[in-house]
Amino acid sequence: MCTQPNLLIGTALAAVAFASHASAETNLTALFMAQSAYSEADVHAMAEAFTKANPDIHVNLEFVPYEGLRDKTLLAQGAAGGTYDIVLFDVIWPAEYANSKILLDVSSRITDDMKQGVLPGAWSTVQYNGKFYGMPWILDTKYLFYNKEILEKAGIKAPPKTWDELTAQAKTIKEKGLLDSPIAWSWAQAEAAICDYTTLVSAYGGTFLERGKPTFDEGGALEALKYMVSSYTSGVSNPNSKEFLEEDVRKVFQNGDAAFALNWTYMYNLANDLKESKVAGKIGVVPAPGVAGVSKISAMNGSMGLGVTASSKHADEAWKFVTYMTSQSTQNAYARLSLPIWSSSYDDPSVTKGQEELIAAAKQALAVMYPRPATPEYQQLSISLQQAIQQSLLGQEKPEDALKAAIDDSGL
Repeated sequence: MCTQPNLLIGTALAAVAFASHASAETNLTALFMAQSAYSEADVHAMAEAFTKANPDIHVNLEFVPYEGLRDKTLLAQGAAGGTYDIVLFDVIWPAEYANSKILLDVSSRITDDMKQGVLPGAWSTVQYNGKFYGMPWILDTKYLFYNKEILEKAGIKAPPKTWDELTAQAKTIKEKGLLDSPIAWSWAQAEAAICDYTTLVSAYGGTFLERGKPTFDEGGALEALKYMVSSYTSGVSNPNSKEFLEEDVRKVFQNGDAAFALNWTYMYNLANDLKESKVAGKIGVVPAPGVAGVSKISAMNGSMGLGVTASSKHADEAWKFVTYMTSQSTQNAYARLSLPIWSSSYDDPSVTKGQEELIAAAKQALAVMYPRPATPEYQQLSISLQQAIQQSLLGQEKPEDALKAAIDDSGL
């Protein structure tokens, strides 16, 4: 008779303890990108390791294609209370997100160790008007990938150092019958085309804005678009480039149907995968070329950051997740598809082994990353530029006229 009350008391206490634990658990929701850079499997593994180290914090992951990332963020945070605690954002969005109060200002949370340890160029990914809106996470630029075997067969001893040399080498490959369209670009009417264009703008010494006024219809920015048109109409570039995104370029290149391709870091190890690539072991990578008398190499800032939303009810826990995901130990463990933001990682054998050629290119390119315009009106500007590029490639407008029209359409 004495055991029954004790059993009831024990059961009640256990129920209270369970309820207390359940109420103590914090549930976070994070929005990520479903393509390039870290794979979904990598992100899931990182999140699981975080929860194991922080059992009272559970993170729900959601993935969308890059093209839907911004819209998903804006729509979700416009809802009552917001949907996400953590969001992945492109380097081109902090100005808009700051003005719209989408992201939490985390300037006071950025430590001196973070500032000193992260590569200087990475910080521009998460800054606007001197404030920090997250931590850089994906540090990236576009590199020139080339097929060593095809270049050797063409008698080409070294990859091109200038964009004109790229065109000349592609013509040699075409004339020798090795490939009909040696170069693949991601020039679909999307942000991908702006990334390629920005790389060329950096090479030609062009500018997008000066003192807030558009300048991309003249100088190096105009020359950059003229080069794109010349490459496309000369027959050395894949004619489907005007419809390609980066994944299309990767598939064409790793199938052996391109000698050259401009693409992100992630392509290096995927195209070197013997299970799915016909060119594994034949891939070379260098910084994007320069322009004689203007630049030695070219690069654009294609980085992305992780930030805490201003509407999150669990900002401290969300920031804890952000710092875990961007920590040097986590990034070093997953450095095959996206290189770390930490300076000392580039001399760490666990990071460099097996991708020494990529690391050598990264050390050069990441130091000269050229930004796309930092403006709250970036989205409209990008759309206008995308249209100008397409019209120029298709011969519907001359580059100078298309760019002038883009300025008018952008509203800047």
